[in-house]
Amino acid sequence: MTDRLKIALVQYNPVVGDVAGNSELARGARAEAAQGGADLVVFSELFLIGYPPEDLVRKPAILEDVVEAVASLAAETADGGPALLIGAPVHEEGRLYNAMLLLDGGECTAWRAKYDLPNYGVFDEKRVFDAGPMPG
Repeated sequence: MTDRLKIALVQYNPVVGDVAGNSELARGARAEAAQGGADLVVFSELFLIGYPPEDLVRKPAILEDVVEAVASLAAETADGGPALLIGAPVHEEGRLYNAMLLLDGGECTAWRAKYDLPNYGVFDEKRVFDAGPMPG
């Protein structure tokens, strides 16, 4: 174990609704980051579904695709390579969140929901997502 944390930041443009394609982008970025010695690979908000998802995120089939993609990506982190911090919608207990998920050691070890949802201009997150709890 080292006393430094090497973080790779990914600045890709995921395609709205292309969960499979966005997952492949994440896999490629993780592989490249691993070659560079990264411990953690950080992706953007809602990377797996693309941003802004608008009403697409309310379709059960796309949410199922996201769950499968998260499980697959999480399983791949069991190889000891870099962990992933990746944005995805999370549907839990009847609520839908814009969340960041930490995938490490073969599982989703933690996730946090966005609590300050914008609702101006092109942003309509308050209509689509539930606000998460204030962290702390």
